[in-house]
Amino acid sequence: MAIIDPKNTSTHDFHQFMLGAVAPRPIAFVSTIDADGNPNLAPYSFFNAFSSNPPILVFSSNRRVANNTTKDTLANVFATREAVVNVVTYSIVRQMAVTSVEFESGVSEFEKSGLTPIPSDLVKPPRVKESPVNMECVVKDIITLGEHGGAGHLIICEVLRMHIDDSIIDEKNRIDPDKIDLMGRMGRAYYVRASGPAVHTIVQSVTELAIGWQALPESVRNSRVLTGNELGMLAGLKEVPSGESISQLVETDVRVKSCLGESNPQEALHRYASELLQSNRNRELAGRVVWFASLREG
Repeated sequence: MAIIDPKNTSTHDFHQFMLGAVAPRPIAFVSTIDADGNPNLAPYSFFNAFSSNPPILVFSSNRRVANNTTKDTLANVFATREAVVNVVTYSIVRQMAVTSVEFESGVSEFEKSGLTPIPSDLVKPPRVKESPVNMECVVKDIITLGEHGGAGHLIICEVLRMHIDDSIIDEKNRIDPDKIDLMGRMGRAYYVRASGPAVHTIVQSVTELAIGWQALPESVRNSRVLTGNELGMLAGLKEVPSGESISQLVETDVRVKSCLGESNPQEALHRYASELLQSNRNRELAGRVVWFASLREG
């Protein structure tokens, strides 16, 4: 593996390596105003949620690598201690890109991008009308991480109010990932659209204990068929299948009977379990199948 040491790698190159690895990142589309009330709008992908009680968002406005200057957003939050964090969806991502241009101070990125400022309820910076989620924030703290190009300023924001478009809410009163259609930032000019086939459902209880990798039979852990993800799904089972449920497979599962007739029954059974896991049909049945295979091998 390549060894990249920040002490002997240029800031520009290390920045690109790090952003290519720490990805995708959500995008904070931050609207602020300066001391004279002029609006500013800029995207930041050094961003995430860090607490829900109190509700805290953190984004970083970094010093520019090329000339070690800072951005208008940073000056604005120092001056007013307010911001609105809007989300970036596929429908506005190219307009968002326009706001990343380094216009002169005082130039409205709302006008340059064609996005619409609308009043907030509790803070002075405007919201972005075209964004389906707006979070009005007060800036609780700004932590400076360094004085050289590339150094970040962590802007810690407490959410005072959220605005969520009804059209992105599902029947469970939750945000639907396909309806909100968010964009994420990767390295360089790469982005990712977080909807459709890019969205995966991974169900794993965090409150119920799992059997763990070490509980899987050795022949399963060393399978030439099952992938690491599939073994992870089996390791996430709540309990080892009972002997009775395993022995019943020969009588109740036609596919198991068919596997036993193949030249390598164990691999055939592992392929069957793999199909069950890949289709998310029945993780418990897949567990019974691989344990059955291990017992047959023994």
